[in-house]
Amino acid sequence: MSEPQIWVFLGVFSTFAFATLGVISSNFTRVLRAETGTLRAEIGGLRSEMNAEIGGLRAEMRAEIGGLRNEMNARFAAVDSRFDATNTKIDHLDADVAALTRRVMGEHD
Repeated sequence: MSEPQIWVFLGVFSTFAFATLGVISSNFTRVLRAETGTLRAEIGGLRSEMNAEIGGLRAEMRAEIGGLRNEMNARFAAVDSRFDATNTKIDHLDADVAALTRRVMGEHD
């Protein structure tokens, strides 16, 4: 081969090599963008699922706490009514003891 043929061959080969690198890099960039978009979509889906799960758990916890609050209020109301009944009994007992004390000690009204 003559020297001009070698230079033409080097030019064609260099052009082919750079064109191949350009095509490969553009395809790689295109694939990378597509995969990044897919990954973002999957992460967005997982985020939505997690938000839904957390929202469901919050609702369950609020319902459970509300039920416990109502149960505690009912039990406190029952205890309050028992205390009221006991106080009434103690008041009547106190009056009876006072009457017995007056009778035994001889005090008359």
